[in-house]
Amino acid sequence: MNVNDTLAEALKRHGLQLPEEQIGRLDQYCRLLWDWNTKLNLTRHTDYEKFVGRDVVDSLQLAAHLREGEEILDVGTGGGVPGVVLAIVRPNLKVTLCDSVAKKARTVESIVKDLGLEVPVMPFRAEELLEDTRYDALVIRAVGPLWKLLAGFKPHWHSFRRLLIIKGPKWPEELTEARRRGLMKDLQLKTAAEYAMPGAEGKSVVLKIWPKNVKER
Repeated sequence: MNVNDTLAEALKRHGLQLPEEQIGRLDQYCRLLWDWNTKLNLTRHTDYEKFVGRDVVDSLQLAAHLREGEEILDVGTGGGVPGVVLAIVRPNLKVTLCDSVAKKARTVESIVKDLGLEVPVMPFRAEELLEDTRYDALVIRAVGPLWKLLAGFKPHWHSFRRLLIIKGPKWPEELTEARRRGLMKDLQLKTAAEYAMPGAEGKSVVLKIWPKNVKER
């Protein structure tokens, strides 16, 4: 880690511009996350370059496909990405975080409280929350293969409008497997974004998935 680096400089290197208030809050989030990371494995991105190049870039790509006022569930939030970043850079969203690992959920809840964000953190699997709660979109990163996600959410499409899933360059193989299992027959998929990731081969994508015969949002 370059101890002389700053978040503002890392953002500038990646051509990203954010309001100073948001940069300050993201910096505070980094420090809280990294401090907790010494006690509990929450992230591999423990310097500003990796945080911006992976976490901020992914979150901003998702943010471009979310509408003002929408209710968003971050599935398997881990250390809070993308949900906490979205709550900071898009304060006009209603973000909820969930993680089935209670220890991680409690930690992220503490981080959110210290940041002064009004973001609920639920220590449950997303499927449990969807029994009683409705969302406009579920945002998902690094949670599991596409077929497993689609199988888990298949009974719950009445509780949300669309999935926004970040995947790496092997996503076509995951899609083929999902189709082989018959999990795409009632769904439609669009590559909403495709972008290079620093230090990684191939490109990342944001996949948008929603039911057939339903207008795209």
